[in-house]
Amino acid sequence: MNKKELVSALAEKVNVTKKEAALFVDSFVEVVSEALGNGESVKIVGFGTFEVVERKPRKGVNPQTKEAIEIPGGKVPKFKAGKELKAKVKG
Repeated sequence: MNKKELVSALAEKVNVTKKEAALFVDSFVEVVSEALGNGESVKIVGFGTFEVVERKPRKGVNPQTKEAIEIPGGKVPKFKAGKELKAKVKG
């Protein structure tokens, strides 16, 4: 499902216009992104948790030259599915 399909499904589910549903989706993404940018996590009970994790630097290999390289660490966003979401996916 892409963003356009999500907006359509959401608009139909809550009986609002696609424009209003698109505003909701965009706002949700913006709020979660801002929270993660501030180092906070976003927990939605039954759905999951969006958080920022620290990646350690690691060694890698340049596939063209076979030369060993150092891949820098850094902060990356991560999503951990909640119990209810996992159960729905499992079937």
